[in-house]
Amino acid sequence: MTGSQGPVVSRRALIGTGVGVGAAVLTGAGTATARAAEARSSAPTRAAGFLAAAMDAYPECGPVRLAQSYTDQAGLFSTAFTYDNALAVLAHLASGTADGQARAVVLGDALLYAQAHDPGHDDGRLRQAYNVGPYTFYDGSAQPDGFVRADGTANVGTQFGFTGTAVGDMAWAGIALAALAGRTGERRFLTGAVRIGEWIERTGRTDEPLGGYKFGVNGADEKLPFTSTEHNTDLLGLFGRLARLTGDRVWLERRARAEAFVKKMWEPSGGFFYTGTNDGVTINRSPVPEDTQTWTYLALNSPAHARSLDWAAEQLAVLDTAERRNSTVPAGQSYEGVTFSSAGLLANEDAPIADGQPKPDRNGVWFEGTAHLALALRTRRARGDEARARRLLASVERAQELLGGAQTLGSRAVPERSGVVSASSPLDTGFGFGYYPYRHTGATAWYLLAVSRANPLRGRTG
Repeated sequence: MTGSQGPVVSRRALIGTGVGVGAAVLTGAGTATARAAEARSSAPTRAAGFLAAAMDAYPECGPVRLAQSYTDQAGLFSTAFTYDNALAVLAHLASGTADGQARAVVLGDALLYAQAHDPGHDDGRLRQAYNVGPYTFYDGSAQPDGFVRADGTANVGTQFGFTGTAVGDMAWAGIALAALAGRTGERRFLTGAVRIGEWIERTGRTDEPLGGYKFGVNGADEKLPFTSTEHNTDLLGLFGRLARLTGDRVWLERRARAEAFVKKMWEPSGGFFYTGTNDGVTINRSPVPEDTQTWTYLALNSPAHARSLDWAAEQLAVLDTAERRNSTVPAGQSYEGVTFSSAGLLANEDAPIADGQPKPDRNGVWFEGTAHLALALRTRRARGDEARARRLLASVERAQELLGGAQTLGSRAVPERSGVVSASSPLDTGFGFGYYPYRHTGATAWYLLAVSRANPLRGRTG
């Protein structure tokens, strides 16, 4: 993600207007202790149940389907982000169960369907997001179809403008398909992943001074000028998998190009990675996001850059409590973790994040990032890393237990205490959008990957 979002709406942007309400606080020390123990042991099962519910929210729309990304209360209706669904594939595979693999295959086949039935292109691309169920938009216009439209095309998320194609989203979809190819041996998944890789090579490769691969295209198929550290990190995972699965060394050359860009974003004096560049020449030095610290370690496994995890854990650490000015955490609860970026710690708490949105809490916890920080710490295994990771995961599990009550998917009640909200309180990312306490497929999938110690950027999920 670059310092300027440009014409593409972020895959993480939310347009909802409400704020999730937490469940009642537990009373009685004995009851609280017993329930906390039960919650910890069953938390992964309930998280997997949420992913299943998000996938099955519109049974009337047929068997070819993707998972809805956020609960209905977020205001995005049946939007299914490509990135979130790629993570769901990886989390299902990491479960090691027959049901998990079967669900991963269904989602993988839906991604292949979208690739083969795009309404405007036949070049291997996927869009930022799709609709997976009917709804009536804010202006009163109907969106009557499921994921497969009446004419057989994939139902691209046009009403929210989710029609562009970002290299990062494509990379994660490719990683998911490659993982399926490795797990199942089915050739169609590898073919789809290779098509994604080739689209990225044709569209994103740049010979600008900083190199790497550009951001992607907007809905009008115009190339975007940004180059993202996050996206190039994603490509380390995709191109590495394709090299192993195809035996073609061209993918190693492409991986090396992405790696060279990522390493140019390293700030040795501070021990962190910058976000990228807007013009291919000048490095963006602010804001500094969390995912460029955690994903780089997961992808590179580089001792020379391992300090990025300490930077994220220390410089982006937050503790959200009910006493915070704009916190929506219920009385008696607190959550620790990390925020999205350095800008979140300086957010203007006197103004809404965007028009129609609530005011941000500087200490709002970003649970998706908190989960992949926990996974990265578990992967590094330095002294104290496992204890810190367990503490972070306990915070995520407590959020699943207590936050985001009475939410729905496709107007159906979410299974009790299942699914992780994207944030403990409204938080400003510093990139033009916010996160809110709505249960989220992506955050839930990252939690399951962390619990399973499954590193998707080094090929340990398929």
